[in-house]
Amino acid sequence: RTGRDVIVGALLGADEFGFATAPLIAAGCIMLRKCHLNTCPVGVATQDPVLRARFTGTPEHVVNFFFFVAEEVREMMAAMGYRKFQEMVGQSDWLNKDRAIDHWKARGLDFTKLLHKPHAPKGVAIRHCEAQDHGLDKVLDNKLIEAAKPALDAKKPIKAEFAIKNTDRTAGTMLSGRIAKRYGHIGLPEDTIWLTFKGTAGQSFGAWAARGLTLDLVGEGNDYVGKGLSGGKIIVRPDPKSGIVPEESIIVGNTVMYGAITGECYFRGVAGERFAVRNSGAYAVVEGTGDHGCEYMTGGCVVVLGPTGRNFAAGMSGGVAYVLDEAGDLETRLNKEMVEIETLAIDVALIEKLAKGNGEATRQLAEVMLDMREQDLERLHTLIVRHAHYTNSTKAQAILADWASTVPKFKKVMPFEYRRALTELAKAKAAAAAERVQA
Repeated sequence: RTGRDVIVGALLGADEFGFATAPLIAAGCIMLRKCHLNTCPVGVATQDPVLRARFTGTPEHVVNFFFFVAEEVREMMAAMGYRKFQEMVGQSDWLNKDRAIDHWKARGLDFTKLLHKPHAPKGVAIRHCEAQDHGLDKVLDNKLIEAAKPALDAKKPIKAEFAIKNTDRTAGTMLSGRIAKRYGHIGLPEDTIWLTFKGTAGQSFGAWAARGLTLDLVGEGNDYVGKGLSGGKIIVRPDPKSGIVPEESIIVGNTVMYGAITGECYFRGVAGERFAVRNSGAYAVVEGTGDHGCEYMTGGCVVVLGPTGRNFAAGMSGGVAYVLDEAGDLETRLNKEMVEIETLAIDVALIEKLAKGNGEATRQLAEVMLDMREQDLERLHTLIVRHAHYTNSTKAQAILADWASTVPKFKKVMPFEYRRALTELAKAKAAAAAERVQA
């Protein structure tokens, strides 16, 4: 927070620094620690127009703060005899070790090893001075980009198959970067690039997958599958030869779909903890989750064809989730601070109509995502049909085969403030439309 903090960090070996709280205070924050309540009285962390009007911070306030920090750093550097910041990095012998160790707050703690300055032979630097080789020339994505050239250059659909292992991390991400660089967030038409993988994917499989990219994994995924999903489609299904029972086995790890904004995911199996955390617009079907499912979710739709762990929907402020509550105990595992649980409205005629249309796997999701307060049966049916189509899930097929009897077992989880906001928005649109008609 001060120039002295920067100096101490540099002497310990840091050559980059992150500031958070102090610049925020310079902009007007008074640290009431109620950012999540939308009631910030100085208008920093709120969407309330009345409170936002109270915000008086300017960029110049933050710039001025950093000028003061830099000035203090320069003064202390001059006192130590350093002309350049880089010369000071790692010179831990400047720190008063004995005083730090003898301080009453550190009684019983020994920081000798932390503060020790190791001997460096002549010519060996003790600070960052050369770029790290991340081995990007050896990653799997180079092969994916090469295979996808016809699609990247001329939007020609391609299909390819690759082996994958758990050291192949962020598979599909560099390819998505090429798609985004050339076509932006609009991406390519659906399924233009279809890549099938066999094996165990490393962390962050399909991270930031772009629109038009479909990643079909026959095997299992690690943590962070679909992180930041940006329009792509991810399918994970077990190898038929594995012999596992998918609906009882983990198929993807923890924190799957973290921060996803749009796209589709179909997982034939159970996900780990914090499934769809901070999802803001993607759609997913999974056959069970660990603890904290749909945590901090702000949009999109999640269908769980099995049990969830505890603390489901904690901090969920948007989107909807449908859970197959066969045991009838979902409410005991639900965090009801921001959401409400409800049974689906049963329309026998609509149920029968949907049951006869099981083959409509290509139905556009946009048709059933227009109003999250309604169309529950159509939305749920469409997602399960697509799940069965892409993963060959026996659980999904059984649900569709006995659709009329299974639908009543689904529970809808929806944030009550989200419902209120959608209702007010719909009223405003209706009023605006009526005014246009009168005009």
